[in-house]
Amino acid sequence: MSGLASQAQIRASVFRWSLFTVPASVLLGSFAGRLSGSGAGNPWFDALQKPDIYPDPIWFGIVWGTLYVLMGIAVALVGAAWGARGRTPALVSFGVLFVALLGWSPLFFAFHQMTWALVLLCLVVANTLLTVLLFAKERTLAARLMVPLLAWTSFATLLNYEFLRLNPEFDGANPTQAQQRIEF
Repeated sequence: MSGLASQAQIRASVFRWSLFTVPASVLLGSFAGRLSGSGAGNPWFDALQKPDIYPDPIWFGIVWGTLYVLMGIAVALVGAAWGARGRTPALVSFGVLFVALLGWSPLFFAFHQMTWALVLLCLVVANTLLTVLLFAKERTLAARLMVPLLAWTSFATLLNYEFLRLNPEFDGANPTQAQQRIEF
């Protein structure tokens, strides 16, 4: 008997991993967003001046939903790479990245810490790049599936910066003391 897994065994292993990682990724991402009151309907956020590059809010759910599915598949591909030398560091890097991603929404939307959210996003971008590089050593497809996250978090970093630039008085604002901006 050979020590190498057949293609069918590898596919089955990736499928089993995906049964856990994809729903977990989507559910945890959704939970973090909902728990923090992200997006429209948040009085603090609604009062912010929106940058010109701010996309239609409908895109955030679509993009993040897609990204969480892609992340779940990518981590399943690497997780199923039993015996690969770089598997553990790649999974640890992903774990750190995922926790940081989950922390951004509460930091920005619930605690109104735009500066710290920007710092966290810079770390997320750097860690996403590291994760892509580590995934590439194990499974090229997993690394490719993470590239959209790198692009989106880079855009999100710019967007966070623009929100901070346009609304410095709202950085760290207590939600009960937040000002409401009225434009004529």
